[in-house]
Amino acid sequence: MRASTALLTDRYELTMIDAALRDGTGDRPCVFELFGRRLSGGRRFGVVAGTGRLLAALRDFRFDDDELAFLRDGKVVDAATLDWLAAYRFTGTITGYREGELYFPGSPVLTVESTFAEGVVLETLALSILNHDSAVATAAARMAVAAGDRPLAEMGSRRAGERSAVAAARAAYIAGFGATSNLEAGRTWGIPTMGTAAHAWTLLHETEEDAFRAQIAALGVETTLLVDTYDIRQGVETAVRVAGTGLGGVRIDSGDLPIVAAEVRVQLDELGATATRITVTSDLDEYAIAALAASPVDSYGVGTSVVTGSGTPTSGMVYKLVARQDADGAWVSVAKASTDKASKGGRKAAFRTLERGTATSEIIAISDGFEAVDTPDEHPGARPLQVRFVVDGEIDPAFEGPAGVEAARAHHAEVREELPVRALALSRSDPAIPTIYVDA
Repeated sequence: MRASTALLTDRYELTMIDAALRDGTGDRPCVFELFGRRLSGGRRFGVVAGTGRLLAALRDFRFDDDELAFLRDGKVVDAATLDWLAAYRFTGTITGYREGELYFPGSPVLTVESTFAEGVVLETLALSILNHDSAVATAAARMAVAAGDRPLAEMGSRRAGERSAVAAARAAYIAGFGATSNLEAGRTWGIPTMGTAAHAWTLLHETEEDAFRAQIAALGVETTLLVDTYDIRQGVETAVRVAGTGLGGVRIDSGDLPIVAAEVRVQLDELGATATRITVTSDLDEYAIAALAASPVDSYGVGTSVVTGSGTPTSGMVYKLVARQDADGAWVSVAKASTDKASKGGRKAAFRTLERGTATSEIIAISDGFEAVDTPDEHPGARPLQVRFVVDGEIDPAFEGPAGVEAARAHHAEVREELPVRALALSRSDPAIPTIYVDA
């Protein structure tokens, strides 16, 4: 059964609609833009994620009887506005950066063209999804850069809200993680799932050996055994003795990982288990992963850090009105001028300049009008960054569901190769490439 997303909304959006319908400005054509003034956490690049989830939420953005009753009982809006909300269907156009795309300060990540009332009511929904998912994807991309060719698995569900955990698994997968422990993420988004046993499994049995034998009987010798419940060295010895030298892997979840991993690798090799893989999972983030680059680790499992954006849980994006028609039907650029929160008005077209395949700048062409927007022909050598997600209210299904996730993952892998070398450093710094504004 479909669940309405219409009340995933701040009250002031509805009170603005109420007032706008009263004074006749609710139907005024407008352009809204979602962007970040800066990259949160001193990151050198950002990764767009959540667009496919937003489109799915837009399909279910309907004020049904229950939602209308709540608004009526709370006297949030008047009767005429309730009637307008009951008939709400987004009929405008939405363009933006593809999911998995890189973004920088000022990048017009999402542009909504609609009436004022139709567009303003989407502010909170769009920001809550893209701010969360993009923060997770950005952190995940940094971890993927640090991991290099070694696989990453997301396993942070217990450190997030139950629905946020599913969204985080999706965002991490788009940005380079190869699997998740979350089964709902696997079912909903088609992400590969993984997982074997926790320390509780070992503690359930009389001995560690009993636990290992039972796990192998159920999952086969290719399974991964958790060897640090008691003594790691003894755990490794028991694991190989029980499973044989064909044991798939061992997992280490504690200790000084560079030292422990090296010791375990030596021990496995001495026992003849030269092909047994080592997975580490102890409170990893991009810095810990980078510190393990020279260690004999085969894969990583990351929990808390990735699902919380590795210390930056939101991308800090905003949703602003940047253009509108005036009373005479002429287009007017509008912008907020507040100190440290100023925005740039006008409809925008975005391009990324490349030199020998490496990104050098983000070009944002600003139009004071509505039709005169730059095209790729006016920026040779640059890659256009915006695509259409919704046209006249019709959502393009290519960006939704598991297929949309796979497309976003592939796109991210491709565009991350465009980053200059300085973008791959993990220290806080300025954005890897400058944002340059030009007049259309």
